[in-house]
Amino acid sequence: MSIAMAPPYSNGYGYSHGHGHGYPYPSSSLPTSSSYDYGYGSNNEPQSICDEISACVGVMLGQLWGYLNGRGRQVAWGWATKAAHQIKRNMTRRRLLSFPHLLVGLWVLVMLWGERWVFASRIRSCDWDHWEDWPAGATPHRLIFIADPQIIDPHSYPGRPWPLNPLTMTITDNYMRRSYIQLQKQLHPDTVFFLGDLFDGGREWKTANGNFEDPEWAKDHRPAEERKHLKEWHRKYGDNYWLREYARFGNIFYDNWNLGGVSPGPGQRGRKLISSLPGNHDLGFGAEVKVPARHRFSAYFGETNRVDVIGNHTFVSVDTVSLSAGTSSMRGQVDLQPIYGPVQQFLKEVQVTKRRAVQKEVRFWRGEVEEVTFEQKVEDLETADFSKLPTIDPGEGAPDLPTVLLTHVPLYRPPGTPCGPMREHWPPAKPPKGQTGPVIPDHRNAISVSGGYQYQNVLDPEDSQKLIKNIGNVIHAFSGDDHDYCEVVHSAEQGNVREITVKSFSMAMGVPTPGFQMVSMYNPIDENGNTLPGSPKTTLQTHLCLLPQQLSTFVTYAVLGAVTVLVLVARAFLLPVFNLQPFALEPVHQRYASSALLLPIFKPKTEGDDRSAYDAKPTSSGTSSSKFPSARVSSTTRPRGQSINNNGGAQASSGKWGWGQNNNSSSNNNRGPRIEIRKDSYYDDINNNNNNHSYSYSYSDYSNKEGGRGDAWKPASRARSWSRYTTLSVVGREIWTTTWRVAWMVLGFFAWITYQG
Repeated sequence: MSIAMAPPYSNGYGYSHGHGHGYPYPSSSLPTSSSYDYGYGSNNEPQSICDEISACVGVMLGQLWGYLNGRGRQVAWGWATKAAHQIKRNMTRRRLLSFPHLLVGLWVLVMLWGERWVFASRIRSCDWDHWEDWPAGATPHRLIFIADPQIIDPHSYPGRPWPLNPLTMTITDNYMRRSYIQLQKQLHPDTVFFLGDLFDGGREWKTANGNFEDPEWAKDHRPAEERKHLKEWHRKYGDNYWLREYARFGNIFYDNWNLGGVSPGPGQRGRKLISSLPGNHDLGFGAEVKVPARHRFSAYFGETNRVDVIGNHTFVSVDTVSLSAGTSSMRGQVDLQPIYGPVQQFLKEVQVTKRRAVQKEVRFWRGEVEEVTFEQKVEDLETADFSKLPTIDPGEGAPDLPTVLLTHVPLYRPPGTPCGPMREHWPPAKPPKGQTGPVIPDHRNAISVSGGYQYQNVLDPEDSQKLIKNIGNVIHAFSGDDHDYCEVVHSAEQGNVREITVKSFSMAMGVPTPGFQMVSMYNPIDENGNTLPGSPKTTLQTHLCLLPQQLSTFVTYAVLGAVTVLVLVARAFLLPVFNLQPFALEPVHQRYASSALLLPIFKPKTEGDDRSAYDAKPTSSGTSSSKFPSARVSSTTRPRGQSINNNGGAQASSGKWGWGQNNNSSSNNNRGPRIEIRKDSYYDDINNNNNNHSYSYSYSDYSNKEGGRGDAWKPASRARSWSRYTTLSVVGREIWTTTWRVAWMVLGFFAWITYQG
């Protein structure tokens, strides 16, 4: 007995489904043999699952493509049409020149002030001419110190969720960029010095080479909060991340350098930007300095210990975070020579380095070659005399320019030494009656003499004295690290040096009002480097320039936001009282103009040819209004033989009244009634009143329309429609529409101006 096998089922779309498998295959690829089994090739070997997955994906893509070409295209066209219609409705003059848009314009002006103009205004008030006091005809060198930009990174707020950390980084970067741009445009400094802490987590990001692990004796020093994130930092943030941070720093400061001009001020040698002084957030502090991080830092920013002659003053930059390892408590337990060795060697030779730098500067102004020239001759190596090589160092007793010490960590001072009235954290304590000098000690107004993991607020006394003694002729010192302003005059052991700790340039360093330090220098010298007679005794003047308070700007935004909402709510409630122009548009689906494009005007009651309609008269008005509340028998499309009675109804010359078909098959009136879905006068009046900019409606207005027929029949749905236009509904919709319009436009402008930087 033979059994006939049924052919595989075909779905009619070019694909067949075999028995036992749920994967579709093209029908053209089916074998003709009835012994074919799906999932196996001609040699009964299983097909690759990749082939089956590919077949499924092909079918799905084909179906998706078919949908997009069919229904999807219709949906897209519908959305596009709706969007175009909505844009057209909003682009009218009364919409564009409306009260909510007036508020948006106010917001734009306020945000331009808070995000742009206030920076230019504050920095313009610090212009050099406002505070410089030099003799007539002086040509001072103008220098600016920027301390602790400390650009925000994952180390700043560990554990903060993703959207907040990038937003904080963007806002703080924009603040510094806008401040620095105006600094260059308004002040045109000849030199800009950075005083360390360029990054916040620079010491944490692994280098490409070198051991970056914390030493065993220091692993417990790290705070528990940081230990939780240490593995993630080492896994995600390496040398490539540090390079991106370097580019980010350059985008803020280096890329905008030329906005200050390419030429220096009158009588100056040139413009300089020096950012090689490291801070504890760049390298670490003391015994825990990361030597590989220091090598990377100096490779990209320059030598960390250096001497520069600027404005006839000698600036000595010292890597004091590494110097502090020499006085660390761990010095006798571990070898810290790789950390403090280079800076100690620099201090031993700093006097010679200063004299060489001064001679190079003097040679330049005399028009000579800055470097030493050697006599060209040939000598035997065994008889050559190397003891009398030419040198640029004139030796001790040579002219020495006034020296300025630059250090990231402030010099030592006794605990409670007051910082003066310009310190923002705490003002000085009020002295008792009869006392003219400041209160000492004043711990609230002073820099705390303390330290912790990877930081120390001031240097050790030994390091401070070593700096002043080794460098020599120090008339002023500038430092950073503390983030707030502090001005002190040190003791005689530290050369009675006046030191200014510069405010942080960043808005995120715990000081409400960031700032920077301006320095004007004037020291005329002769051809040998000696100060000219009659020159000012004080060759250096300083001025603290304060930047805008970003917190105050945000408070201004918050207050204006609350006032905006209150004004919009008040206006919405006054809308029906004073017959004001509404901003909220009538919903599209309530407008007849839109619905008329979508709904038919006539529809036959029964199936068949629609050439004529049966004129059916309802047996009672109650039946008509309750069963078909929004339709009526057409009086304009009556068949032949009908007449219109005085009540507006249709009367047939022959036939049977009712909703069924006429029994007379020979008559033309053998079709059901024709229903007209017409535009009610209610919607006519709403649209007309909308165009006349009025919301003062009353039910009596609508009952007396249509030629004054107050008793005209109205559909029952009008009562439900009218409820949407009550006072509370109008007020609520106006509040929502105006608030949302102002909110998204304001937030959109803020996002755009933030993106622009």
